[in-house]
Amino acid sequence: MTDTLEMPEKLTHAAADAAAERTLGIILISASAIAFALTGVLTKSIHADPLTITCWRGFFGSILISLYVFWRRRRSSGRESLRLGWRGWLLAVEGAAVSIAFISAFKYTYVANVAVIYATSPFIAALLAFLLVREKCRLQTMVAAPVSFCGVAIMVGGGLGSGHLFGDGLALLMTTGSALYMIMVRAFRDSPVVWAGAVSAFLLFVLGWFVTDPLAV
Repeated sequence: MTDTLEMPEKLTHAAADAAAERTLGIILISASAIAFALTGVLTKSIHADPLTITCWRGFFGSILISLYVFWRRRRSSGRESLRLGWRGWLLAVEGAAVSIAFISAFKYTYVANVAVIYATSPFIAALLAFLLVREKCRLQTMVAAPVSFCGVAIMVGGGLGSGHLFGDGLALLMTTGSALYMIMVRAFRDSPVVWAGAVSAFLLFVLGWFVTDPLAV
């Protein structure tokens, strides 16, 4: 009898926790959108090559993310593992490649083009989720996706011959890579994805240090 009474209470707590996590997710996505909106403007204003920018972006990013990871690990008394494994390293390398395409796209096309193309990432992620992890698409997503892609096609088509097609292609590559990254984060639940982000940023710093001259800035 006691177990029967406790069951609805457990379900209520689980539903409340799920709702709280969803709210937190919406807040984090909104905050990241604001930061993303500033990235293009700042990248355009820096007179340096994309690898130099990603090098310093990776340097400071790796420090900030690492500080957060160690702070959170300290709060959990060191119970969170930092072992990446092949899944974590795959996330780190894929994330680094996406970051390079991301910054480079701003250098070769309009900021608005990159932003609009990136806006299709939820639909590409939904398609990849269906193909890779068999996650069903909602009807609203299926209806909105063709409209969004038509808008991108019109925008990119208008840039033919304008010299911005390469940048638009990088933006599309970055968008597809970002969508794949979302699926990987969902699929690799046991991997320390935030720590993988720190390693990914550090890889950008190492790559930039050996390929370009970051001290030139």
